[in-house]
Parts: sequence; structure tokens; C-alpha cells
Amino acid sequence: MNIKPNVHIVWLKRDLRLQDNEAIHKALSSGKPVLLLYVFEQLLINDSHYSKRHWDFIKQSIKDLNKELLPYNSKILAVNSDIIATINQLLTKYHIKDVYSHQETGVLITFDRDKSFKRFCKNNLINWHENINNGVHRGLKNREKWMELCDAFFEIEPLPFLPAENQLLSIQDIEKLEQNFKVTDLKTDLNTPFQKGGRTMGLKYLASFFKERYVDYMFNISKPELARTSCSRISPYLAWGNLSIREVYHEAYHLKKTSKNKKALEAFMSRLRWQSHFVQKFEMEHSMEEVSLNKGFHKLKKSISKNYQKAWETGNTGYPLVDACMRCLNETGYLNFRMRALVVSFFTHNLWQPWQEATTHLSKMFLDFEPGIHFPQLQMQAGETGINMLRIYNPIKNSLEHDPEATFIKKWLPELKDLEIPFAHQPYLMTDLEQQFYNFKLGIDYPYPIVELEATRKKASDILWNMRNNSLVKSESIRILKKHTARKNSSQF
Repeated sequence: MNIKPNVHIVWLKRDLRLQDNEAIHKALSSGKPVLLLYVFEQLLINDSHYSKRHWDFIKQSIKDLNKELLPYNSKILAVNSDIIATINQLLTKYHIKDVYSHQETGVLITFDRDKSFKRFCKNNLINWHENINNGVHRGLKNREKWMELCDAFFEIEPLPFLPAENQLLSIQDIEKLEQNFKVTDLKTDLNTPFQKGGRTMGLKYLASFFKERYVDYMFNISKPELARTSCSRISPYLAWGNLSIREVYHEAYHLKKTSKNKKALEAFMSRLRWQSHFVQKFEMEHSMEEVSLNKGFHKLKKSISKNYQKAWETGNTGYPLVDACMRCLNETGYLNFRMRALVVSFFTHNLWQPWQEATTHLSKMFLDFEPGIHFPQLQMQAGETGINMLRIYNPIKNSLEHDPEATFIKKWLPELKDLEIPFAHQPYLMTDLEQQFYNFKLGIDYPYPIVELEATRKKASDILWNMRNNSLVKSESIRILKKHTARKNSSQF
């Protein structure tokens, strides 16, 4: 009788790193052999929120992990399957008593998958160990103790990656296992404008930010072009777990001790904690994926216009800053925070489209798609929380203030590059004669505005402000504040 060897499984998801990875750390602490696993699940590949740019980033991250694992003669088992079928297949080769992973605050489909996997583990006498991820806690009823829990998480020193000799399954053993699976081809096209996946690249971005780029962080954070270098640009590496928020926070904290630009670092650190806050919000109220958090806004009805939505998605609304942002996002996967808020505001307020209609296009385009940030932010910018200030961004005002030379606009709207700066901001102000001077024709070279800004802003503002007086909106606002508001300020260690 052949006795199956024991192995502990680490199921990697949005934690594609070896360092400060509690699942890996706990599995290694057991002293048992460990297999690192990533499953390219068809249910997620088919999900409307994801796109090829995400899977390429993940593949690049796994290739980078495999380079890091070479000195340990190991690699990631990366397969196309689903998690239950994968573990079932591994059970034919190994005795599996323990699986380790982090608690993923993902789209609803991943939560349902995790519930199925939990039942599977129970039926197969497998202990599934799920660890806290980035200070987000499952099962909280309110925020009464969350800040203390989050502080405690951030105060822990980042966990090292210290496998014992030959503790990780060898490349040779994993290659034998691969014969029983449909192995994922990790090749990707590197000749794209997207940031490349992997911890190595994430650390390079972080190092350059902390070396010099952070100095202008607060000055340029709202500017669509300058923010591309003054912001950290580590958001995709946090979203997919190449870096942990905790290790970045610790590095910023230590740098602040000697930095002459402490305020910039403090602002950056506050946004790291801000991220945990919003993911916690989504964790506690997952219905935000589909409906407004404030139930009083469920009765808000908007007429869907596919023509408006297509113009917005492709950057052809007639408002240069909006269009430049959308074209930039579609091509590069990145926009700074203020411009993200602006394009959502334009979609939900000026075009008067339901925020739900924007979710999948934006999630597919954002390389740093993080569900716990994505859905709460969409609702906040749409003005449907009842607790946040209603902000309707004026794209003309913002372009004049944050892109005064029209540098960003002309970069992403080449049809406007030969216009004088005032016309690049507002081409629809050009007379017929001025259009002749520039050999430029509105409606042909660039579209007329598809809506009138002031009229649509007033309509949205009047409706949303009036709804705030609704009794259900008010009672829901009280409920939301009570459930999601922290009681004290966080510590700085």
C-alpha cells in the first residue's frame, strides 16, 4: 500500500508575493512540505469585471514569483481549472489536511465560490485557514473595534519568507503534477503601455517614489498628466498583492523620520489606511456591488442611453478632459483619483446614467481593479450614499485648473493638438471662420458636446439634493454612519 505524502497547500489569490504573506508564513511555520498554487478559474475569466490586461498582469506576477523561487528549486503550480477540481486532483497524489489563503474581499462570485470551497473542505476533513488581508476583518457588525484591530494589524512587522531547506515542493515534483492539469501558459505581450506585473516591478515603482517622486505628491495629485509621475503608481501592485499595504506603510513610516517632506508622506500614508477603510466597508455590505448602499436611492430611476454610454466609453463626448481621460484609461489602465471621480461624475450626473452601467467598463479598464474600492467609490461619486458631500465635477473648470496648457488633452486627443489652448479646452466655442483657420470641423474632426453642462448639472443637483430630504434616505444615512464610521483616529504606531 502506497502512503501518500503530506503537503500543505497555499492557495494564492490577490496576494501574489512571498514576503509579508501570512498564508505562506503560516504554512511554512507548520514545518510540513508546502505547495504554492494559483488557479486561473474559468468563473473569473468569464466574469464581466475582468479583462485580458488583468490576467496578463497576474501571469507576469507569477513568472516573477517563479524567478524568486528558483534559488529554492520551486515554482508556482499555475493551472486552468477551478479550486475544488484542482484540490480533488491533488488529493489523488497527496494527503492534504491544510489549505492556507487570505480572506478575499472580491466580487460576489468569489464569495459564493469561497462558500462552496468551505463546504468542500469540511466534507473532505481539510482545515482551511483564512488570514486577515490588509487589515480587513470579516463578520464585523459595526466599526466600534475596527480601528483598534486595524492598528494592531499595521503595527506588526512585515512577515519574512523563510522556508526550511527543501520545504517547498521541488520543480521536478511540480512538473510531474503538471501532467495531470491544463497548465497555464504564462507568456504575455510585454510590448504594451500597461504597467507590468510582479513584485520586482512593484518594488521599483515604490523605490523611485520614495527616493524623489513623493516630494511633489500633494502638489500634483489632482493633475491628470503630472500625477502620472508624482503619484506612487503602486496601486496595481497593491490590488493584486505584489506588495502588501502593511509593508508599504512601514517603509513610509520609517522614511518619515528623516524626511524633509513629512506632510507628503503623511498624506500618502493616510491614503493607504483609507484603502483599508473602503475595502472594510465593502466587506461589511457586499450588496454595494449591485445596488446603492443607501436604500433610499433604490427608487431613483434613470433612462439608459447606449449612445451616451458608448460616447463616454470611447472618449467622444465633446468635452475634451472627459474624453482624454477615457482614452488614456482605455489605453494605459491608469487615471489619477480626481480624474476617476470626474469621469464617473460626468457619467452619472451630466449623462444621468445609472452608476451600475459604468461598473464593468471601468473595472475592465482599471489595471488596479479592486472591488472593495471600486463599488463604494462609484456610489460616492454618483451621490447615492446620502452621507457624502454631493460633488458634480465641471470638466471645463477642472481642465483649466489642472491641465492649463492642455498638455494632457492634446496628448490623448491628437485631433485637438493644433488648436490654441483655449479652443483645446472648449472646441465648441470656435466660430465657423475659426474652424476654417485651423482646418478643423466640429462634428467631423471632433464631436459637438452631447449634453449641455449647466442644464444637466442643475437637473442632477436638484434631484439628488431633494432626495436627501426623503425619510428613507435620512434613516439609511443614519444607519450607514452608525455601521461604517470609525470611533477614533488611527495611530501612527
